[in-house]
Amino acid sequence: MSLIRITLAILALAVLTSCGASKFKSYDGPEVTRVILFKDARVLQLFHRDKVLKSYGVGLGFAPKGHKQIEGDGRTPEGHYYIDRRNPDSRFHLSIGISYPNVMDVARARTLGQPPGGDIFIHGVGENVDRKQAKGDWTWGCIAVTDREIEQIYAMVRDGTPITIYP
Repeated sequence: MSLIRITLAILALAVLTSCGASKFKSYDGPEVTRVILFKDARVLQLFHRDKVLKSYGVGLGFAPKGHKQIEGDGRTPEGHYYIDRRNPDSRFHLSIGISYPNVMDVARARTLGQPPGGDIFIHGVGENVDRKQAKGDWTWGCIAVTDREIEQIYAMVRDGTPITIYP
């Protein structure tokens, strides 16, 4: 085989291999109309109306009991929010933002003389977290799933989708 044919074969193989490696998946199923997190059960569910489309086991903030009060407390918020942004370049593979803090969260933190914090996301693990640590509650208040799971969630959930977080 000539050097040109070998080079073309390697190039074609590389292109074909990389086609399936994208972290951006497509989804053409029923619309996700709401997201619910049950903190105590560590379960995140995606719904189309009243039907559960997908369920995921999750990790939470490093101090998961109770509602997030202030920045750095390690708690995952509780209440009604919505998906308000996405980060395709997240250091945690992919991430979608939750609209915390809301007006009540800001007021509560203000009475404590502290900032409420922010940047609460549903995200993957990425390459910056030890795999053993990733099995438990390790975030600063976010909701963590595996990298493969955040790829599905990122494809399925649109900005503006309501999310309710229960204790």
